[in-house]
Amino acid sequence: QDNRISIWSAGDLGNAGLNGEYHGEPHLLCDIHHNGDVMDMQFLDQERIVVASSTGTVTIFRHHQNNQTLSANHRWEKAHYHVDQDTSYGGAACTGVVCSNPEIVTVGEDGRINLFRADQKDAVRTIDNADSSTLHAVTFLRTTEILTVNSIGQLKIWDLRQQRNEPSQIFSLAGDRVPLHCVDRHPNQQHIVATGGQDGMLSIWDIRQGTMPVSLLNAHEAEMWEVHFHPSDPDHLFTCSEDGSLWHWDTSTNVSEKPSFLHQGGRSTAYLSHSTINQSVVSAWLSNDPTKDRMEITNLIPNQTLSVNSLDVLGPCLVYGTDAEAIYVNRQLFA
Repeated sequence: QDNRISIWSAGDLGNAGLNGEYHGEPHLLCDIHHNGDVMDMQFLDQERIVVASSTGTVTIFRHHQNNQTLSANHRWEKAHYHVDQDTSYGGAACTGVVCSNPEIVTVGEDGRINLFRADQKDAVRTIDNADSSTLHAVTFLRTTEILTVNSIGQLKIWDLRQQRNEPSQIFSLAGDRVPLHCVDRHPNQQHIVATGGQDGMLSIWDIRQGTMPVSLLNAHEAEMWEVHFHPSDPDHLFTCSEDGSLWHWDTSTNVSEKPSFLHQGGRSTAYLSHSTINQSVVSAWLSNDPTKDRMEITNLIPNQTLSVNSLDVLGPCLVYGTDAEAIYVNRQLFA
């Protein structure tokens, strides 16, 4: 009932023990009340955070580092709504936000796409009937183009320079229209896109060709909530699920020469390698069956039973949050 946005200090790595376990206690720097469930959030810059609410409102909070407080910097009330913006109960959940300072794009259960600028009161652009179903997630493809995924298994590209309110391309899963929950694009090869959905499958798409995924990989046993390429080492991909697992997908070609850090802590590792080692990175993700190429898949939390709802990754750090009301930080991803 009482939701809050919180900023934590996780301490520094200097406190890590011999095995990389972390001794210092994380501590709460500041927090602030938030109306509705927090559906998504992202840093806009060093001190501002954009937050999506189940009430349909989008808020920018500012973190004041000098006195460690949070304040609401700007709020777009009912950026997403079902009936009309003025009725008290008509808000529709804002399901996703993505930022490219100063621009902010939001999507929601109402099938709307909004483009905001951090310094402007009104939306720069709104595509009212962008989708007839719920839009679950959004990310930038390029500075002027975005990708959205919806609840009937479609991946769409929108060019924000175009005035028409139609996607420039539509891709879709064949057969059963399985809802897609998450999307990310490869940081270097921008035509490679990964999505995950209701059935736990990982789909890899090449948006230069065809309208269907290049490969479908069996992954989780329940909904996949988040998919992320490692921003600086995109041979590595991370997915998390309602089934309580968090998978690390590794397509880097020198799996055999790697130290066996993946075996520590009783983690379950499946080696999937094949005879030809000279596969390029690109074809590793785009081959018809990447598992036949050198791919190693590790469940980083094998005995977890509660849903892993969100993850983020940067450098050697992986952060994830679960239904155990806990946030975990793994600082030694590639130790």
